[in-house]
Amino acid sequence: MAYDIEQPYGPLIETTVRVAAWNVWDRYGPWRERERAIVATLRGAAPDLVVLVEAWEDDDASQAERLGEALGLPHTVFRGVPSGAGPGGRSGIALLSRWPLGQVGRQWLGYEHEHGPDSGLAVHARADGPRGPVHVFGAALGWKLGHSLQRQEQVRTLGGFVRQAAGTDAPVVVCGDFNAAPDSDEIRMLTGRAAVAAPGVVFYDAWELAGDGTPGHTWSRENHWTRPVLWPDRRIDYVFSAWPRAGGAGHPVHCELLGARPVDDVVPSDHYGVLADLRY
Repeated sequence: MAYDIEQPYGPLIETTVRVAAWNVWDRYGPWRERERAIVATLRGAAPDLVVLVEAWEDDDASQAERLGEALGLPHTVFRGVPSGAGPGGRSGIALLSRWPLGQVGRQWLGYEHEHGPDSGLAVHARADGPRGPVHVFGAALGWKLGHSLQRQEQVRTLGGFVRQAAGTDAPVVVCGDFNAAPDSDEIRMLTGRAAVAAPGVVFYDAWELAGDGTPGHTWSRENHWTRPVLWPDRRIDYVFSAWPRAGGAGHPVHCELLGARPVDDVVPSDHYGVLADLRY
């Protein structure tokens, strides 16, 4: 078939899926009040799919299930490791979905030890939505400022995981806390500005394509929870979507920050989240 210069992807999909990604800071600080603020913020945003980084779980309760019930997102997955926020707790990545989840997988992105302190983690599930599957990956890369080289290795592992688990037909969304700014080598690998993490694995950055034109810092000194850390303002949390897909599936058409405004005088987390509408 000849290349159609006006419709290279075929007719563009006009419907969307709404995706939220947010590091919700485990059970640090006044976590009960913060969790109420997180719920209120997400309820107002009404996402279909949510990726939570530093979600918590213990033997008695799961934040994924608590939020899923409150938000009408009944299908949840959580994978984590022992938490530093309190004894008996686990901290990790949660996926919440309006639609059933299948093909669940986990990939450690470690460079020192499988469960090292800066090792990284990715969790995958296939959301079986009304217009076909959406592959959702939640990811958290190593947090240390000087560990760009380690994060590049983690991105290569993540790229291989995405390629193996998701294929090239259905929309693929990779979200989470990457602890790296857009001009870093590790993020450039994901957006095709440097050698890609795996053959054919390249992503749109939803904020870059569909944000409001501001820097979009998700780690901001305007957030009082961040100030003791003495780090600079940075955009380190992302919604990425793979391209190209037929009909432009996955293409970002809108993106905004989550949690930048207090709820009842409570800032929900030390990170701001990211909310994106993608063609689906």
